[in-house]
Amino acid sequence: MTPETIFDIANPLALLGWICLALAPLAPRAAHLVAARIIPLTFAVFYIALVLVYWAQAGGGYGSLSEVMTLLANPGMATAGWIHFLAFDLFVGAWITQDAVKRAVPHLAILPCLGLTFMFGPAGLLAYLTLAFLLSLRRPNAEARLP
Repeated sequence: MTPETIFDIANPLALLGWICLALAPLAPRAAHLVAARIIPLTFAVFYIALVLVYWAQAGGGYGSLSEVMTLLANPGMATAGWIHFLAFDLFVGAWITQDAVKRAVPHLAILPCLGLTFMFGPAGLLAYLTLAFLLSLRRPNAEARLP
């Protein structure tokens, strides 16, 4: 399978995971299974396969920005990097969804955080952590703390 083919499979697969998270209250177990397990594990297989096939020929490394740019100039390694983002952002989105249930954060309130996590990873996580903290301040008998 070429990097382009894997890229073309991974993007709609990631979108499916995010749709599952957005609709999680309708089928929480299925959403968790798909978005937190099946899709990230599929991405892990793609990632490992890409790294095994393309690492040696890619050049570069992680020691400097220049090395990272050289590494990601290889289409196989760039696709691996993209899969890395998709997998971890989706996993974080699944964690947000599960943590929100535990903390009784309304699902509608986390939807913008999920959107941010989908598009801008860490910004969405920060938005959720801030939201959960602020909501904890409003709860009687609840200790204000970060999730």
